[in-house]
Amino acid sequence: MKKVLLGLGIVLVLIQFIKPERNVSNDQTLAISKKYLIPADVQNLLDVACYDCHSNKTTYPWYANVQPFAWFLNHHVLDGKKHLNFSTFLALSVAVQNHKLEETIEEVEEKEMPLASYTYFGLHKGAKLTEAQRNILINWAKAQMDTLKANYPADSLVLKKKSKE
Repeated sequence: MKKVLLGLGIVLVLIQFIKPERNVSNDQTLAISKKYLIPADVQNLLDVACYDCHSNKTTYPWYANVQPFAWFLNHHVLDGKKHLNFSTFLALSVAVQNHKLEETIEEVEEKEMPLASYTYFGLHKGAKLTEAQRNILINWAKAQMDTLKANYPADSLVLKKKSKE
């Protein structure tokens, strides 16, 4: 048993040297803010509740320096960015932008976002949204969708079904 614990301790020490790449580029060239109006209250909510996993700029907590937690966080951030990245939002077609805004509304309304695990144990307190804060985000996203509807033909806002060939 003593050898097992010693071996486990050595493994835990060694894995501390294997660190994932951090999500800190903060490239805003194609950021949502370059095209869409984001009021200060919405920007604050996006900063504290969304951008750590859905942008190119993650603010890392202290435990992100400890393995295996850093690997878990890295995977979580990469997965979040795969679904929605506000830093590259304008690289998406208008139809996909519209769809992502619609998904944002659904996720916030259904309390799927921010993830409960993001606020466990009092972590990321600012990300634990009140109903009023949820409504601010939802109303903002709906307003952006209304702006798209006013500026683009309706058929350009609809995702095209992939044909089976």
